[in-house]
Amino acid sequence: MEYLSEDHANLLHAKEWLVKVDNDTSTPYLLKFYASTVDLKCFVAITDTRSVWAETLSSHQVARRWRDCNPSATEGQGMQEEEDSWREKCIEFLAALHSLGGIAELTFELVKSNYSDLAFELRNDTFRWRWETFAVGPKLSADLLSKQLIMPLISVTHLSFSSADSVGKLSAADLEKSADRIGRIARRTVGTHVKNTLSKPVVATTLRRMDAVFNFVPDPPRIVADAQAPDLRPPSPPAPPRAVLEPPLRRAVSPPALKGFLTGDDEKAKAAVPQAAPKRTQDDDSVTEEEPDEDDFPPLLGKGKDVARDQRSTRAKSSSPALSVPSKRATPDEPEPPPSRKSPSSPTRSSSPLPPPKKTKKAVSSSDDDSEDERKKYTAQAKSTARRGVKQPIKRGGRRF
Repeated sequence: MEYLSEDHANLLHAKEWLVKVDNDTSTPYLLKFYASTVDLKCFVAITDTRSVWAETLSSHQVARRWRDCNPSATEGQGMQEEEDSWREKCIEFLAALHSLGGIAELTFELVKSNYSDLAFELRNDTFRWRWETFAVGPKLSADLLSKQLIMPLISVTHLSFSSADSVGKLSAADLEKSADRIGRIARRTVGTHVKNTLSKPVVATTLRRMDAVFNFVPDPPRIVADAQAPDLRPPSPPAPPRAVLEPPLRRAVSPPALKGFLTGDDEKAKAAVPQAAPKRTQDDDSVTEEEPDEDDFPPLLGKGKDVARDQRSTRAKSSSPALSVPSKRATPDEPEPPPSRKSPSSPTRSSSPLPPPKKTKKAVSSSDDDSEDERKKYTAQAKSTARRGVKQPIKRGGRRF
């Protein structure tokens, strides 16, 4: 079975719309028919202005349908040549039936069918014909209705409202010329043609009133010949209410946190302070340097020059020959000499020595020499420490205390 295609729909452009009404539902149906004796085929398209149905028949299907609808008219079947000639005559007869003059003489009736979407019969006293149509797709059906029904009606409306004379009083020749002229204009610019037709106030308001009357609107609008341009200035928006100014919120200022930071000069002065000299232990040969505590350094009261002055006074004190009893911890200002075996009240070497025994004299002499050597050694170490700045701890072998 062959379905309706776009090629079939293009063949219907030169065919007129035929109208039949279903008496049971009072629904009008518009249909178009095409037949070709060369190809020996025919097809029909029918619509209720909402949906489209169609059926396509070949010569074999036409002969089978004819014998099914009219069994008494075809009792036998002749030769093949006679059969082809008879089928051609059947198609010509169907074309005559589906014409403006022939459709008016036929009765239209919808029938139930298990083989199609919409079935209807056309009959008279001597002949009966049935169509078994199928629904056409939405794209093809919309295209068919737009090109073959809606757009021609808009052009006819333009012709009827733009013609100086009444269309009904024009002759067939004059009406053809007017229709051809408007059709050619509409074909070139479809959008402009539709706009010029439906934008006329008399046409637009006539369609509006026709729509309202047809759908039972109680008070249909009036037809207007002229349309006045309205005021197209948009209304200004209302002024916003004036906002009440509130006093700004004041935040409680918290006292800044006290932070003890040293200035750049204080940091330089702290770096210039010499560290304590390393202690020598008598018990072990290993030498370690003990980091001084904060109490061993004097407070930094001045700039870098004051610190240097204090260092010079410290070196002067350390170089004095006076002997003192060493404390447990030596400060960087006053390096302590090693303990001496002599008491402070004992006389120096320059004084007259007492007549001690030889052993005692040798011990005292060696002790004084050791004390003098140690004092000179610590004095030289303090001077070198002041010149070189802070000395890093020296890591030497052995255990660290």
